[in-house]
Amino acid sequence: MSGLTVPPGGDGADLIAGYIAGWQPSRVPPPAASFARLVAGRAAPGTRARANALLWAAARLAAFGIPLGLEAVPEVLLHPSVIERFAASAPGLSGSARRTLRTNLRFLAREVVPALAPADASLPRERAKAPYSPAEVAGFLALADAQATLARRMRAAGLVCLGAGAGLTGADLRAVCGTDIICRSGGVIAVVGGARPRVVPVLARYHQRLLACAAFTGPGLVTGGASAVRKNITTPLTRSLAGGGGLPRLEASRLRMTWLADCARLLGLATFMHAAGITCSQRLGDLLATLDPADEATAVRLLGASR
Repeated sequence: MSGLTVPPGGDGADLIAGYIAGWQPSRVPPPAASFARLVAGRAAPGTRARANALLWAAARLAAFGIPLGLEAVPEVLLHPSVIERFAASAPGLSGSARRTLRTNLRFLAREVVPALAPADASLPRERAKAPYSPAEVAGFLALADAQATLARRMRAAGLVCLGAGAGLTGADLRAVCGTDIICRSGGVIAVVGGARPRVVPVLARYHQRLLACAAFTGPGLVTGGASAVRKNITTPLTRSLAGGGGLPRLEASRLRMTWLADCARLLGLATFMHAAGITCSQRLGDLLATLDPADEATAVRLLGASR
């Protein structure tokens, strides 16, 4: 990708323009180099390193398109369909090189022929919700203890313990029965059915309360109701745990984030990702796809569920 070594010196606009105007590596066909000089000059890169990257991207695109009969003009070669075809089909490129070239070519298209590459619409990005603090979880459990009847106390405590102690939300949370909370493999686990059946170790500090909820509920549903497919069954529970002592709104998704954060700390996930230089969860997901999960007893030990 680097090809030509950029000469040392300043990065003034005139120097960069002169560098672009004289760019003609021996291994780049003259028509491709001419196209690259044209579009890189119009883009007015701020440094010679950036100019070099844009020149090579444009030259590779032209060397790909001209033999196919495409006219070496920006309106043709910088068309989004041509850029995508080049990125997908150009021979002899690694995956990372294809991504880098496509990024640079899209930049050139926006700068040189903006009508062909309108700016992307700004779309909202959902961020992970903040976990609750230990004091906030303790406050929710205290509100659960203050409910008027034993059944409401157990349902409310079960909601908090399954969310913050096992990370369950939605249908997984609604479908848990008392008999799904089991002492096994040296700890306490929650057996989850539904679309993603699994066994979830429950964090140790929630064992006593969740086992009490399970014993009270028996074969019934821990969070109440008569059917596992019912909707909004947790809404009255969360409403009953709202507003006490300046606590934030209780949300099942934030209870899950609390569990995820606790497990990440137990596993040393932040330390591992920092040491590995990983910042993107996609790369972590790609790595995990090659690994098998540990057995139940190991998961209980790792995820703080031992009794």
